[in-house]
Amino acid sequence: MSVAKITEITSTSKTSFDDAVQSGIRRASKTIRGISGAWVADQEVVVKGGKVVEYKVRLKLTFVLDKDGK
Repeated sequence: MSVAKITEITSTSKTSFDDAVQSGIRRASKTIRGISGAWVADQEVVVKGGKVVEYKVRLKLTFVLDKDGK
């Protein structure tokens, strides 16, 4: 039996939604072990002067808790 936890993060990119997702997962993987899935809960853009200048995603990450608590 395994137990999973879900945590939420926000990530941004000046390039694209895809880049925001990739960089968010890459960064979260540095401190969260065992990420097994993610879904995009929300997307948003920042607009300045009629142009998109930043892409934001809110991600829900699933990771399996260690069996021995380590």
